[in-house]
Amino acid sequence: MHQKDKARILIVDDEKMNLKVLADLLKDEYTPVLARNGEQALQHALSETPPDLILLDVIMPDMGGYEVIKTLKNNDKTNNIPIIFVTALNSFQDEERGLMLGAVDYITKPYSPPIVKMRVRNHLRIVHQYKLLDQLAYLDGLTEISNRRRFEEVFQKEWARSSRNGTPFSLAMVDVDFFKQFNDHYGHAMGDIALQQIARALECALRRPADLVARYGGEEFVLLLPETDALAAHDVALRCLQKVADLQIPHLYSQAADSVSVSVGLVTKGIDDIASPQSFILSADKNLYLAKERGRNRIVGSVIGL
Repeated sequence: MHQKDKARILIVDDEKMNLKVLADLLKDEYTPVLARNGEQALQHALSETPPDLILLDVIMPDMGGYEVIKTLKNNDKTNNIPIIFVTALNSFQDEERGLMLGAVDYITKPYSPPIVKMRVRNHLRIVHQYKLLDQLAYLDGLTEISNRRRFEEVFQKEWARSSRNGTPFSLAMVDVDFFKQFNDHYGHAMGDIALQQIARALECALRRPADLVARYGGEEFVLLLPETDALAAHDVALRCLQKVADLQIPHLYSQAADSVSVSVGLVTKGIDDIASPQSFILSADKNLYLAKERGRNRIVGSVIGL
């Protein structure tokens, strides 16, 4: 396994020898990150690369382990990081207190190295399973792209960021043309396959990590384009039309094209914040309706707040 693929284990202890022993024990399977005190532990936990699990000593100067865990559990960014206490405090009361504060496990010194490794492995397996479940909650079951729930969460964050920074922001509603007729004549199984292919085509039309495509419902998709002005958004929409056309999915019952095509309603938020998130989405939906009304297989866009 490459170093970047290894789980990150934050080991917190004020004794240098204790840090070395645990780091040597875990370094073959994981990436140890070391902290000599509570302040360093919090810095690592709040960094851009937070740990997957924390091994935390209780007795440390200035900020002890109990204070560290309270701080971590009260922060939305860190409250889900599992914490195992590794300490010389071995009374039932100490263990109960640690678990009540949110630790997932409590290991007393002197400890058995194989037991430490097994407990770390078990808790990381649980973390991995939770992450998978969390990812599934934001994926559309058919197309395996983001679902509407994921779109709505990202949309609110990007809208707020655009309003705060005064940056442009674009949104595109994409609808498959004459999809009912496609399902009626080719069958719903073929319709599902077509939606999967279209979802991949729309993903390929996006070129930046911040851009998002999600299934909005049925045969409708939505594109979220942060920091994208009207001209750049129109270029993305054109790529969407072309990528779908390149699929060459036959659609003899379409009045828009010989193969499956899409219509796009595009809206861009200018630097003046005069629209609400709800009206912004409604504007994109209105433009999508106009694109359909004007013959489909086309883009209709507008700018709000110049």
